[in-house]
Amino acid sequence: MEYRAWFRCISDECGKTYELDEVIYRCEACGNLLEVTHDIDALRQISPIHWARIFVERYKSGDWPYGSSVWGKKEWVLPKIDNDNIVSMYEGSTNLFWTERFGRVIGLKDLWVKQCGNSHTGSFKDLGMTVLVSQVKHMISRGAPIKAVACASTGDTSAALAAYAATAGIPAIVFLPRNRVSLAQLIQPVSNGAHVLALDTDFDGCMALVKQLTEDNTIYLANSMNSLRIEGQKTIAIEMVQQFDWEVPDTIIIPGGNLGNVSALGKGFDLMYDLGVITRRPRIIVAQAAKANPLYQAYKSGWESFEPVQAGKTLASAIQIGNPVSLKKAVRTLKNFNGIVEQATEDELANAAALADRCGMFNCPHTGVALAVLLKLKESGTIHSNERVIVISTAHGLKFAEFKVGYHEGKLDGVESRYSNPPIELPPEIDKIRDAIDERTQNQE
Repeated sequence: MEYRAWFRCISDECGKTYELDEVIYRCEACGNLLEVTHDIDALRQISPIHWARIFVERYKSGDWPYGSSVWGKKEWVLPKIDNDNIVSMYEGSTNLFWTERFGRVIGLKDLWVKQCGNSHTGSFKDLGMTVLVSQVKHMISRGAPIKAVACASTGDTSAALAAYAATAGIPAIVFLPRNRVSLAQLIQPVSNGAHVLALDTDFDGCMALVKQLTEDNTIYLANSMNSLRIEGQKTIAIEMVQQFDWEVPDTIIIPGGNLGNVSALGKGFDLMYDLGVITRRPRIIVAQAAKANPLYQAYKSGWESFEPVQAGKTLASAIQIGNPVSLKKAVRTLKNFNGIVEQATEDELANAAALADRCGMFNCPHTGVALAVLLKLKESGTIHSNERVIVISTAHGLKFAEFKVGYHEGKLDGVESRYSNPPIELPPEIDKIRDAIDERTQNQE
């Protein structure tokens, strides 16, 4: 069976199509974003049970490139690409962690965290970047005059692009807002040889500039408005269902910034539903930082209006975005998935992350936003104690060590560190050590 995929305008009124080898990010007819569309009739020639068996057999195998949890689903991602052009670091296959203790603390028996930060560059962005960079390598091999790939980033996108581009031997250009990303995030693209431009603006300003730069079709845009990224990120949904033996969770909570990850989740579940692999869809909840909450404001208006905001400085720097590119896709997804949008303050996100850390996790501040929203919705009764809930952890906590240190030193603005646990400095005397341990034990009781 030959499988096909192509770009299609997201507007049902337009629906114009383009080939995947074209350098195009928006519909030339109406200006809307595009999405990768698959030949569903061809995919339906394989039964749902057989698709599930194929994916299970490939999972973590040594058969290149199918051991990657993205490329193990190649027919559902980029079916026509040559395997020789795939740029993969065996991404995906990340832990779906049963947070039994944290769930017990907050009153949820079936709470899970999808740890997408357990990846090569430490974030879920690897899932989308393997697809985009592979397609670029494929296009170059067929004569496309692409000389570099470029992105605007709040940190994680630049790290993923730089790593995959370096592996492929393709120059990478990244625009970062100066002094607004963590040191760990900054050093990743520097180390991988990318052209790093630290600009005196925010992410939205960087995004406007990279869109101007990539009007030159020899520089390929790697942000999530490029729907190739969404094809890789949608496999998060497929992998989670696979890890539950093809059962669908009740609720998924995901941090939202530029909002490509929201539509990616919906796209993965929609594809499984259309092919009969699943028979129902979950509820999707988007968590935003209160200082960068344009989607939350639109949701509170009943989707009647959307106004970009000037994103304020937030600890959740990766979602410090006031004018999300993938807004229309995200709104469409939320309407189809009984969606909810909630926000979290700086105090709420920092303390939620710290409380979860006390139960064995090590959360980035963006996961802290999602956990804070989980706590708020559980307390309000919106999320019930018998639900199976998955929180998407988008990045590894080690990329945000300054956030952790600031919390435990009590130095984060607007945050009361209720779970602070600074080290105790003592002389090397056993009696003083015993006294300190006894005092700590009594306080915990």
